Amino acid sequence: MNYRIGDIIAGKVTGIQPYGVFVLLDDHTQGLVHISECQHGFVKSLNSHFHIGQTLSVVILDIDEFSGKISLSLRALMPAPEMTTFRRRKHYWTTRKVHTGFTPIANHLQDWVDEYLERLNK
Repeated sequence: MNYRIGDIIAGKVTGIQPYGVFVLLDDHTQGLVHISECQHGFVKSLNSHFHIGQTLSVVILDIDEFSGKISLSLRALMPAPEMTTFRRRKHYWTTRKVHTGFTPIANHLQDWVDEYLERLNK
């Protein structure tokens, strides 16, 4: 069967490894859903999400023409997670409301130069 990037197809889980899930697309073609493409967010264990023989609907992300490997995704079919409406107030570690410019540096510059020259002459 000819597959194209972006096709959404159903397949059966044939293997589960720590790095991803192998999915049988037809009698002769198998693809891999990498752990990062299983769901949004962190996945601790694939065994808790999938089992052998489970039917999945996946989308084809990539087909390597040289090796024939097919990359699949479940995450691309899921809606994006809701962003929280709670907004934190930004905390600035500087005094951003004080507009002194380079005045503090200019005030200390001569002292720093004198201190450096004293150390250099010792």
